Amino acid sequence: MKKEFLTKSATYLMAGLAFTLFTAGMCESDPKDEPKDDPIDTPSNPSNPSTPSTTYKDKWFGLVNEDKKSVNVDGNTLTYGNHTYTVKGEINYDATEHKTPTAWVEFTNIPSGYTEFKAVYEGLLGKSVPGTAAMIPMAEEIYARDFTTGEKCFKLLCNSDATVSGILRILKTKIVLSKYSDENDQYIQRYLPAALLQGATYTNAYAPDEPYTVAMCSHVTPPQEVSITADGTVYYIYILTSGGWGESFQRGMEIYQNWDGGLYKVWNCPNAYYQCRNIRGTWAGLK
Repeated sequence: MKKEFLTKSATYLMAGLAFTLFTAGMCESDPKDEPKDDPIDTPSNPSNPSTPSTTYKDKWFGLVNEDKKSVNVDGNTLTYGNHTYTVKGEINYDATEHKTPTAWVEFTNIPSGYTEFKAVYEGLLGKSVPGTAAMIPMAEEIYARDFTTGEKCFKLLCNSDATVSGILRILKTKIVLSKYSDENDQYIQRYLPAALLQGATYTNAYAPDEPYTVAMCSHVTPPQEVSITADGTVYYIYILTSGGWGESFQRGMEIYQNWDGGLYKVWNCPNAYYQCRNIRGTWAGLK
């Protein structure tokens, strides 16, 4: 009896093992059936997930180039090829009224790429507070057109990598499409850089006046000396917009200069990429 019991047990065990091996083979996944990554959501740099996908091409991507053009500076105007940039007026930090512009930067085109952006920054605009602030919407627009070029522009313009990371963490989902959104997604605001320009508002599909103009005035907060993470002065100003943020048309920016002098840098600018009012109509883009 005991021998018969052991024989049956062994038979059942062998049958169970055979069934397990059989079903394991049946359930093994076929590589061709495994889900593939959505290419539009795959980072172009796997070590940096904040980098948008290289498979996405912006409608105005073709405007980006690194062609070198002649540079000429005449007073407060810089010419790069046939593009011009002019600084007018200055920030009055003694003002008690903060709704009327006292400084303007006018420009005919968004810089075509990093080469032009760097030439404009180092040749003219980076030498003043209003000039540096006016380059924020330029860098945003370049980033929307081409992620890699735009990131280089922000690294040149900002005082630290932490500032750049904070900006791009928002912009990569704010002005760039992903697999989770389409052109009708109201969170995606490709026109956001234009909202900082004079004349652009949601009712005219964010079509700015020409030449493009960034208008500025002093902030309620006076310049402050800092010496924790850097030794220099932070200048607080407002970019005055035309209605993209409704009654909140004063968009605060913070511009930094080291005590040793040199070019001004962007210290902080969250108001430059905070959600504006949704567009009415179709955005025509910037030149």
